[in-house]
Amino acid sequence: MALPTFGKTRLTALVGILSFGLTSLFAVLLPALLEPLIPATFILGFFVVIPLIWVLGEDFPLVASGSTDAPESTTAERPIAELRERYAAGEIDEAEFERKLDRLLATEDLDERFDRVESDGSASRGSGAGRERDLELE
Repeated sequence: MALPTFGKTRLTALVGILSFGLTSLFAVLLPALLEPLIPATFILGFFVVIPLIWVLGEDFPLVASGSTDAPESTTAERPIAELRERYAAGEIDEAEFERKLDRLLATEDLDERFDRVESDGSASRGSGAGRERDLELE
């Protein structure tokens, strides 16, 4: 049976939550009997396992190779692909497909223009008001 794999960020969060939870559990349940496990669990999780995840990266057994926690497709490609699948399945007709595709492409062009203006730094004060105005028009 193969081990499950996670992205580095997810695995780090998982180890952190488990370490904190087990440390708290050991501190509440029978603290006299489990006293040596309380600091050992915390130290092992936060100061040994999490740094190992980030230092070893893909060589760590539970980290997926080539994993990034971001989605694989861009934000524009996925809605268009879903729209094509709906059209191919016959859920929407050709006119509705073209109308929705035009709308997706138009909003993509708007997003690119706003990103370009914001990255240039020009009109930084006016870009927020302009973006709100354009969103109201849509």
